Amino acid sequence: MSEVDLLQYEKRYYAEGFEWICGVDEAGRGPLAGPVCAAAVILPRDLDIETKLPGLNDSKKLTDKRRRELYEKIKACAVAYGIGTATHEEIDEINVLRATYLAMNRALAQLPELPQLALVDGNRDPGFPVPTELVVKGDSLSASIAAASILAKVYRDDLMLDLAEKYPQYGFEIHKGYGTKKHYEALREHGHSPVHRLSFLKKFYGEK
Repeated sequence: MSEVDLLQYEKRYYAEGFEWICGVDEAGRGPLAGPVCAAAVILPRDLDIETKLPGLNDSKKLTDKRRRELYEKIKACAVAYGIGTATHEEIDEINVLRATYLAMNRALAQLPELPQLALVDGNRDPGFPVPTELVVKGDSLSASIAAASILAKVYRDDLMLDLAEKYPQYGFEIHKGYGTKKHYEALREHGHSPVHRLSFLKKFYGEK
C-alpha cells in the first residue's frame, strides 16, 4: 500500500485556483468533563512536510511527546492558525455536537482572514461562512486537518492539566476527562466537579 499524500486535498484546490485553504478538526467531544476544543490551520502552500513537520499524522496516532513537538512546529510554520473552545456549560446547554460546531466557528474566527475553503474532518457540516469540504478520516488524509487535530488535542490536554491541579481528586491529568474506570470511581466517591458535563452523567446518575 502506497503512502498517503497528506497534501492531496490542498494540491487539488490550489490547482483549481484557491489560495487560502484551512484544515479544521476538534478534540474532546467524548469526555465527561471539560471543554471541547477545535483548531483551524492554514499551512504554507509550498510546505515540505518531511522537512518542516516530519511525522505529521492524526493526533490520535501520535505519542504525547510527538504531538507536543509537532504542536510547536505547526505554530511556527503555519501561515495562520486559530483555536476555539466551547465550555462544559455550553455543551450541557446546546448539546455536544452543536458545541463542537461553536468551537470550530470560533477557531475559524481567530484567523486574521477567512480562508477561501475549509477542509473539515468528519461528515457533518459545522456551518462555516466559507465553502467547506467534509473529509471522513481527514486527520489521516489532509496535512491541514492533521495539523488542526494536533493543535486542538494538545491545547485541550493542557486545559485539562490545569483543571487537574484545581480538582486533583478526579485524575484529569491521566484520562483528560474521559470516562475511565478510575474516573467513574472518583465520581462515586466525590460526586461531580464544577467542570463536569452534567448531560453526560445522566445515565451515571440514573436519570432519563
